Amino acid sequence: MMALATFKGGIHPPDKKDIAKGRAIKEAKSPQRVVIPLIQHLGAPCKPIVSIGQEVKKGEMIGEAGGFVSASVHSSVSGKVIAIAEFPNAMGRMINSIVIENDGKEEWTSLKDNPDYIKLSPDELKEKVKAAGIVGMGGAAFPTLVKLSPPKEKSIDTVILNGAECEPYLTADYRLMIEKSAEIVEGLKILMRILGVNKGFIGIENNKPDAIEAMKQAVNKSPHPPFTKGGQGGIEVCALEVKYPQGAEKMLIKAATGREVPPRGLPMDVKVIVQNVGTALAVYEAARYGKPLIERVVTVTGEGISNPSNLMVKIGTFVSDIVNQCGGFKGDAGKVISGGPMMGFALPSLDVPVTKGTSGILVIPEEGVIHAEDFAPCIRCGRCIDICPMGLMPSMLSILSEKGFYEGAKEYNLFDCFECGSCAFVCPSKRPIVQFIRLAKSLVKP
Repeated sequence: MMALATFKGGIHPPDKKDIAKGRAIKEAKSPQRVVIPLIQHLGAPCKPIVSIGQEVKKGEMIGEAGGFVSASVHSSVSGKVIAIAEFPNAMGRMINSIVIENDGKEEWTSLKDNPDYIKLSPDELKEKVKAAGIVGMGGAAFPTLVKLSPPKEKSIDTVILNGAECEPYLTADYRLMIEKSAEIVEGLKILMRILGVNKGFIGIENNKPDAIEAMKQAVNKSPHPPFTKGGQGGIEVCALEVKYPQGAEKMLIKAATGREVPPRGLPMDVKVIVQNVGTALAVYEAARYGKPLIERVVTVTGEGISNPSNLMVKIGTFVSDIVNQCGGFKGDAGKVISGGPMMGFALPSLDVPVTKGTSGILVIPEEGVIHAEDFAPCIRCGRCIDICPMGLMPSMLSILSEKGFYEGAKEYNLFDCFECGSCAFVCPSKRPIVQFIRLAKSLVKP
C-alpha cells in the first residue's frame, strides 16, 4: 500500500469534525446592517470611496485597495451608508469600517458575465481577481493578486490547492469540496492559466474520502483542459496523512511535491504557489460572473452551540447574528473562538464582523475550558522539539521571550515559526509557548 503524503513532525489532536461535517451549506439570513472593515487582509488598508447617506448596491466597491499589497472591499448588501468610523474587529483592534443599513432589496450592481472566461489572457484574468478583492480564505487573508504576480526571476511550475483543512472542528472547505467541486477545479485551472503552469495538485487529508472522490470526479469531468506548455501536466488529487498542521503551506508543499521551502523563504522560492480551495472558488466566480468576494462559508460549530452549521455568510455580518441563527449557546459558553482551536483566537465580544478570513466560529462550553491560573517552568522534556514541523526549538524560544531576551530568540530562528500551536498542545507544563513567541516577534525586527 502506498504511503500517504506528509511531513516530519506534527501532532494528532482529536479532529471533532463530525459535529458539523454532515451539515450542507445554507444561506445565512441577511443582517439588518453590516459593518465592513476597510482592512480585512495583510497589507495596506482600503480607502473609502463612498460617503454617509449614499445608496449602494450589493457587490458595489466601497473601499479601494490602498496599494499593491491590498484588496478592495465591496458591499455585501444593498442599502444606505449610515456611518464611516472605527469599530472593533475580531482581534479587538479599532478598524476604520463602513456601516451599511440593509434595505432588504438584495439589488446587485451590474456584473460582467463571461462564459468564455478560460479564453481570457492571464492579464485579463488577474484584473478580474483584483477587481473582486479576493484574498486567501484559509485564514491568512493575503491578497491573491500579489501571489499571482511573482517576480520575473521566480519562475512557477506548480499550483497547489489546499483542501487539507487540518484544524479541528472546521468543515467549511470540506463542504465546499463536496458541493462546489466542479467550480473549485475551474478556479484551479484559471490560476494555472494566470501563472502559465501545467501542473496542479489538490491536497486533501485522508479523513475526507468523499471530498477526495468528489474532487477526482470533478477533475475528470471538467470541460476545460489545463493550460499546458508541453511535457507532463494535468491535475492530481493528492491524499495526505491526517496530521496537524498538514495544511500549512510549507508542510503541504513538502507532502505534495517533496520540495522544501528554505528557512525564511516563500513557496515561490521552490516554484510553487499555494491557494485555498475557497480562494479558487472565489477566483472562478470572479472570472465567470464578475462576482466580488462579498460572502464566504463559515463553520459554526463546537459542543457549545445548539445547531452546528456551515453557513454562507455575508461579509460584515456580526458574529452574534450567526450564533443566534444557529440556536444560540447550549448552556454556558466558556469561549467563542474565531477560527479553529489551534490557530484561532478567543473573541472579546460577539459584536464583531465576519471578514474574508473568518473560516469558523467555535463555541467551547465552560466545562471544556481549562483556566490555567499559572503555568510551570519548562522541564526540558523535548516534546515540543520532536513535533515542531519547522524543526525549531520552541522551548528555547519561549524561555528567552519569558526572560526578556527577545533579540536572543532571533538566533533560534524566531521568524520561521508560523504559530501552529503544536508545541503548546503537547507541553506538559502548559506553557503559553505561542504567546511568548508572538511577544518576541512583536518586539524585534525580522
